[in-house]
Amino acid sequence: MVERRLDALPASAEFLRRLDVAGIVDELCPIREVAHLTHGQVIEVLVANRLSAPAPLVRVGDWAREWAVEEVFGIEPDLLGDDRLARALDAIAPPLEELVGTVGAQAIAEFGIDVSRIYWDMTSISLFGAYEAQNEAFPQVKYGHPKDRRVDLKQIQAGLAVSGDGGIPLFHRVYDGGAGEVAQVVGAMNALRRWPTARTSCWSRTPNWCPTPTSPLCWTRRSPSSPPPRPPRSPTRSTPA
Repeated sequence: MVERRLDALPASAEFLRRLDVAGIVDELCPIREVAHLTHGQVIEVLVANRLSAPAPLVRVGDWAREWAVEEVFGIEPDLLGDDRLARALDAIAPPLEELVGTVGAQAIAEFGIDVSRIYWDMTSISLFGAYEAQNEAFPQVKYGHPKDRRVDLKQIQAGLAVSGDGGIPLFHRVYDGGAGEVAQVVGAMNALRRWPTARTSCWSRTPNWCPTPTSPLCWTRRSPSSPPPRPPRSPTRSTPA
């Protein structure tokens, strides 16, 4: 008799199906038809792994053998090698913002999420190391004003916008470690105004504070020009070859 852990894998699989994560990833990151797995299938398993047994992203195949991944997702653990996971992560990196936004829109449509209020906040991530050679095309690791007060360490900063209903991630940005937090707010709010929802919306900088409608951090959008979120797609998915 073979025993494998089931735990919350079926619940994760059901939510991933309703969010159409595999379909959205495969639409943005197509792969050759001869491949054993699509990028979307790999990303779904990685999401389930993060939810069930978060650990460094190595030997995920061993985790899949101990858990009922093959029974729930129909994916053989031997196909989840480190190189295959890395290729999937590399594939979703360029369209990541569109991917996150599309999954967020799918969640709104599928679960009826109220997006009349969206919360935005920034945080800092302190990093060890010199980071002397950095690609200038990306946000830079620099000294700044860290939230954890580790002024001896360089940092990178990230901003995230979530729905007031359910805390669904809708929008994110990464910033230089030395960027002033206040200076990033207007750009983030303008980008959020273009986010595709037809409902009246209010943006707040923190979950427990929303100023008057005349404030630059919170306002009502009465005449949105963006299209509404796309409707849910049928839960079709490809199977391993």
